[in-house]
Amino acid sequence: MNALKIVVAILASLVAFTAAPARSADATADDTAKFLAGLPVSDGSPLAPLTKAPGWQAHAKAFDAAFAAFEKRQSSHIQAWAKEHLKSPKPTLFYMFSGPDFLYADAFFPQATTYLLSGLEPVGAIPDVMKAPPGAIPGELGRLRVSMRTLLSISFFITKQMRSDLRSGRFLGTLPVVYVFLARTGHTIKDVSLVHLDPNGELNTDDAAARAKSLAQGVKITFSKGGRDQTLYYFSTNLANDGVKKSGFLEFAGKLGEGDAFLKSASYLLHSGGFASVKDFLLDRASTIVQDDTGIPL
Repeated sequence: MNALKIVVAILASLVAFTAAPARSADATADDTAKFLAGLPVSDGSPLAPLTKAPGWQAHAKAFDAAFAAFEKRQSSHIQAWAKEHLKSPKPTLFYMFSGPDFLYADAFFPQATTYLLSGLEPVGAIPDVMKAPPGAIPGELGRLRVSMRTLLSISFFITKQMRSDLRSGRFLGTLPVVYVFLARTGHTIKDVSLVHLDPNGELNTDDAAARAKSLAQGVKITFSKGGRDQTLYYFSTNLANDGVKKSGFLEFAGKLGEGDAFLKSASYLLHSGGFASVKDFLLDRASTIVQDDTGIPL
């Protein structure tokens, strides 16, 4: 009788395992970005079974349409203009007040080797789809689409809406949005690490307690397209004079070498004296500034 109970228990455990396969394997950052972007993941990825779900396929279809419209209406024209007018781009792009907008940075300056983005929006945790209950994933992907709706349609994030969108759900902060933009622009993510700056502008990666206290918390992403490595930094930090004086952000930016600058939908902040430090840095360090009229006053 005891032997029979043991056999029944073993069979029951095998049936349970077969019916609900474990989802503990780690997905790469690149596959995670592709999954969030509604693009096919690599063969053998633990995320591959999740792409068969109707919710993910509807998400992929919605993003296919949204990014095709962006390419036709905006991106193709930007790329043509940049090719004609930006003939000698520098290695670094400074994009202050950007939020997670890698999409326009890449459209105007695809040749940059280093992108420095910044804003008040939090970085968030490195996305881990495997930890999300399958039933919750369609809703999370829906939130991600909502967070990008204004950038894809009218070219900028609305700050108040973005603040709300990026602080709710399982995929928090700017990082999931950056993942989508990298994937949708044809880049392969190689490495992702959370970083922070000390007041001297030194980049640190290994002290969680210090990161929590840092005035410039960020992420470093290494990625490639066409064989060459590129790097993106995004820092959540206060760019007003008092904040940037203490954070080490401009000290770090100064170490990145010769650069260009991009300013878009910057709320006319650089028209006031409260952001003079950033304005002076860009005027001093940028070889070319591409901006709309919310940037530095002519």
